[in-house]
Amino acid sequence: MNHTQSPFSSSDDDTGTMTTAQQSAGRSHLSGSSGNSLTMGPNLGASRHWRDVFWLGIFLLHLVLVGLALGVFGLNRYTKKDRLNIDQYTNGILDSQAGLTEDYWPIYAIAGAISTVIGWVWLLLLGSRSNQMMKVSVHLLTTYLAVVSVLCFWGKLYFWGFAFAVGSGLQFLYIMSVIDRLPFTMLVLQGAVKMVWKLPEVMRVACAFMLVMLLWLALWSFGAAGVVASSIGDGGRWWLLVVFSVSLFWTGAVLCNTVHVIVSGMVFLVLVHGGREAASMPRNPLLKSLRYAVTTSFGSICYGSLFTAAIRTLRWEIRGFRSKIGNNECLLCCVDFLFHLVETLVRFFNKYAYVQIAVYGKSFNHSARDAWELFQSTGVEALIAYDCSGAVLLMGTLLGGLITGTCAVVLTRHKHWDREMMMGSTAILMGMVLVGLAMVVVESAVTSIYICYAEDPMLIHRWDPEFFNQMSETLHQRLQHRSARVREGLSQNRHSDQTQETI
Repeated sequence: MNHTQSPFSSSDDDTGTMTTAQQSAGRSHLSGSSGNSLTMGPNLGASRHWRDVFWLGIFLLHLVLVGLALGVFGLNRYTKKDRLNIDQYTNGILDSQAGLTEDYWPIYAIAGAISTVIGWVWLLLLGSRSNQMMKVSVHLLTTYLAVVSVLCFWGKLYFWGFAFAVGSGLQFLYIMSVIDRLPFTMLVLQGAVKMVWKLPEVMRVACAFMLVMLLWLALWSFGAAGVVASSIGDGGRWWLLVVFSVSLFWTGAVLCNTVHVIVSGMVFLVLVHGGREAASMPRNPLLKSLRYAVTTSFGSICYGSLFTAAIRTLRWEIRGFRSKIGNNECLLCCVDFLFHLVETLVRFFNKYAYVQIAVYGKSFNHSARDAWELFQSTGVEALIAYDCSGAVLLMGTLLGGLITGTCAVVLTRHKHWDREMMMGSTAILMGMVLVGLAMVVVESAVTSIYICYAEDPMLIHRWDPEFFNQMSETLHQRLQHRSARVREGLSQNRHSDQTQETI
């Protein structure tokens, strides 16, 4: 697909204008140029090439090495101290407060069960109470962080108390900076929920991948419990837990994005063909999407999972901070530099790439670049910049992780009070991974809706005319807002030039 470059960039202060007539013309051209592919839908029966194979190999090698390390650390303290004689290599950093793997492994098991229940409850309430659950996660997270901060200070855990206090403050500032966007965000999330609720097979996929994640967590928690129980000093234990946590984050992100690709492919097909019962729908689309996701496209998923989440989170924070700076030109200049740097990275690492991977089987960078150019060429990027659905879903994921971590701290405190922060912090990550697997089905539907709206708006109109009208009205308002900001900026520049000439 060839798209003309949009006069807009991702910043609200960028130059250029686009009228509604130009936008419609651009979309008509797009629909005409790619109408055949959209009408026929992605050819799931066609053979695909393996993409990003190097990263697939790196991920699998990482799983093998980390799995072996987890097994060694877990077995070394299972039922017997120093079963594998590892302590002889750590003579300089020994700690006399050593324990057994089984002292901590059951706590991880309970934490995993709690987070699984939270994720499954979220999926069960997806159709009937999703809007209320989204609102609760947005407002409750700030309060929860503040309460945990107070409890940490009360327990003389000053570092963690300060960390949670800062997190609560940042969360509050972010909500205040985007509070005017929440009505549109809830509209998009409701549309995504409406879509996935009519596709029960994607719910089953999410549940199946949660079970796969639980199997890996059984090994991961076994090794992590062995590290916590080891005779290595606190510094060594923390470093090992950080390394294993980074591994768990990458593994969890890969599984989440695999579900993302599968669900995105299904939603895209439903929108393109006008319903899952349409005669033109290909046979067994879910199985074919699953096969491609875990074979030819799996390397692209592994590659994108390394960077996408971190860049997205940084982008949300910079956007929120940037809108509250005011007229501090020095600070605004520094933040603008970071903003444009992150925006450049977003072109190569964005969640919309997974839809292109699911539909066309491209490499990750190729998919991310094409998706971003598509949004900019149609003006839809202005709508995406206004939407906070990804941040809202992340808040729900963080809340689930914090609840899991709190339960782990309470369970650890009774017998092993000196290990509660180690257990709590790692349990938070476990909870986030499992709850995130439930949340990703909605996020996948959101990304697919935006891709289809940019490819051909009539696909959304055919699916839900009222939803289409609301999206189009919001897009028109955002384009007008950007045009006004551009005119204001040009006017200020002309006034500044005239002042300098007078001087």
